[in-house]
Amino acid sequence: MEYIWKPDKDLIEESNVYKIIREIGLNTYEEFLRKSIEEHEWFWGWIPDIVKIKWFRKFDKVVDYSEGVEWAKWYIGGLINASYNVLDKNIEDGLGDRVAFKWFGEDGETVEYTYRRLYEEVNRFASALRKIGVEKGDTISMYMPMLPETVVVLLAAVRIGAIPSPIFSGFGHDAVRTRILDAKSRVIVASNISFRRGREIQLLDTVEEAIKGLDFVEHVIVLDRTGKGLADKYIEYRDFISEGDSYIEPTPMDPNDPALLLYTSGTTGKPKGVVISHIGVLIQPSKEIYLNLDLKPEDLFMWITDIGWMMGPWQIFGVGNLGGTHAIIEGAPDYPEPDRIWKLVAKHKISILGGSATLFRLFKKYGREYVERNNIESIRVLGNTGEPIDPETWKWVMEVIGRWKAPMINLSGGTEIFGCLVLPSPIVPLKPSTVYGPGLGMDVDVFNDEGKPVRGEVGYLVCKKPTPSMTRGFWGDPKRYINTYWSRWEGIWYHGDWALIDEDGYWFLLGRADDVIKVAGKRVGPAELESIINSHPDVIESACVGVYDQLKGEKIVCFAKTKREDTKLVEEISKLVVEKLGKPFKPSEVYLVPDLPRTRSGKIMRRLLKAIYIGSSLGDISTLENPESIEEIRNILVSKNQP
Repeated sequence: MEYIWKPDKDLIEESNVYKIIREIGLNTYEEFLRKSIEEHEWFWGWIPDIVKIKWFRKFDKVVDYSEGVEWAKWYIGGLINASYNVLDKNIEDGLGDRVAFKWFGEDGETVEYTYRRLYEEVNRFASALRKIGVEKGDTISMYMPMLPETVVVLLAAVRIGAIPSPIFSGFGHDAVRTRILDAKSRVIVASNISFRRGREIQLLDTVEEAIKGLDFVEHVIVLDRTGKGLADKYIEYRDFISEGDSYIEPTPMDPNDPALLLYTSGTTGKPKGVVISHIGVLIQPSKEIYLNLDLKPEDLFMWITDIGWMMGPWQIFGVGNLGGTHAIIEGAPDYPEPDRIWKLVAKHKISILGGSATLFRLFKKYGREYVERNNIESIRVLGNTGEPIDPETWKWVMEVIGRWKAPMINLSGGTEIFGCLVLPSPIVPLKPSTVYGPGLGMDVDVFNDEGKPVRGEVGYLVCKKPTPSMTRGFWGDPKRYINTYWSRWEGIWYHGDWALIDEDGYWFLLGRADDVIKVAGKRVGPAELESIINSHPDVIESACVGVYDQLKGEKIVCFAKTKREDTKLVEEISKLVVEKLGKPFKPSEVYLVPDLPRTRSGKIMRRLLKAIYIGSSLGDISTLENPESIEEIRNILVSKNQP
């Protein structure tokens, strides 16, 4: 068996996970993983102590299935508060002067918050919320970029048993309104502006439009970043927090009580309100960050993300519960210079760095010289999520950023898991693009259409046992939750991703199952096609979709962002696919485009490419980072006599 990367002896022996493995009398990660899955209840009863979760009252029973596996209840009899675990616990443990997080502004400004400073501001904001009538179970919609105040609001709401609902700061007013309306938030906290690529983005204008006619909205608290003042109908953030008391007791919560309401992007139909519990926001991120990403006290952890996406709160709760230090960033990762991230790594000694495959392809496009002009030797662990990463980009990241020393922890799960179904550990050998296998305590498998486990062929990613971080249903829509995840096979969580376990037992994610292309009865995942196309030296990135074809059922249409543009390149791309996959999967059409439509979290929007091609409605495009790409692609199609 040949691997592209193996951990060295020092990395293995110094890792958090190896020390735990030895403490429980095992020898290998594989043994530990098997034990965590086979002894499922033992693992989930044991892991809270390992990741330092502190209870107001210890639980009597790990899990209760009396209402069905779909509605499993965890840590029966326990009382907890997620905000307490991020703040009070760390101060009680003597970490008050440790930096909780650093904030990096686009203009170069840096702000540091110690745990004590964060504790003081969270208490004041939480107290002020209580004074305006916010109670346990109330929702608070947040429309803010990644700012220090965003962290404060998130933890303050959770402290008093309210439910923060972060909304992606790039959404337009329709998307914001939909989420506020669904959550019925009486209180909204917003920033009046954000900064991206040197421009002021007017967020308050969006809020004003979004809440027109919503009579249930009672208070809008606004962080004034311009200093120009606000209309009287708004409460300025600093004035509001100054009204709070220096301490408010954290509300003891049932572990299953909601702590977070996150909405999916809503690209198909009404957005799903994902409800994550107090134990859920703590246990899964902490487990993964400690055992799979190897966080240590001296590390600076940064995932390039947004508070409206799962990885933002995941980082805040996970690193915070562990008493670590993380970094948040506002603005574009390649502005004002393409090496913005690498300058930050060099200056602040960022040691664990995560992002999306699209982001890494962006770095790859700029070239290794932008990386190498900075000293990034502090990086010791890398992470990727959001979408499968192609082998060529994986190798580039491992070589240029990781220097073949830092492992790529390629992880995949989702908002509804508030963490990962599959991911490696830093102490296992890795193949290009692999997610390695199940996460610890995650009884995951790959099923065929008949619901049987398969190896060596593409199937559906499923989870056979529930876990504490799984969503407590969809906000106000339990039937949709059951239909989405539990209706395909009884007692089985259907995640909706294509996966493959190869002959060596290594797992690979191949994209969303609803993106699969079926050509003359033969199925192929877009990610498999795109990995091949991206391996061409003149291709930066690509996206493939299936379009109705009278003869074949579906035909393959590919869009490629390239370094050069000529008809020969189109032919080369088609030949490359035929060479690697066979003639049945030759793309019917290949278009060279200046850019691909993507969200600000980095996901390429295949559904938009298909909609542009067939001329159907684009639906919600409020998540787009580059809406101008739509018209550019449309013009290219028109010039080729397409609809």
